[in-house]
Amino acid sequence: MSDPARALLNKADRAIHAAEVLHKDGEADFAVGRAYYAMLYVAEALLVSKGLRFRKHGSVHAAFGEHFAKAQVLDPKFHRWLLDAYDQRILGDYGVEVSLTDEDAARVIQQAREFLQAARAHLSAE
Repeated sequence: MSDPARALLNKADRAIHAAEVLHKDGEADFAVGRAYYAMLYVAEALLVSKGLRFRKHGSVHAAFGEHFAKAQVLDPKFHRWLLDAYDQRILGDYGVEVSLTDEDAARVIQQAREFLQAARAHLSAE
């Protein structure tokens, strides 16, 4: 595994920890945001392993979909989870009223953990 990919996976791990702390403190909106960023870092790590780098979220989403989900390199559910978490992050970050629940946060955090585990297994096998 390359150093940039490893660094991104470590950052994802830290983002999941931050999401867990926020969730424990009752901050579901912000917990979902951190969990989304964990997924984004995971997707970036996987793309970096192919020599691909992007600056925009949408570009990362599209490239991950093309190179990993559509190609069946990883389960396509991870792409769906990434896109759904992005939509929820937008609600949490920009919505005035609290719209995300503790259950939403717990689900997205668990998805981020599972995505990170799958990426580590895939990159370790390369």
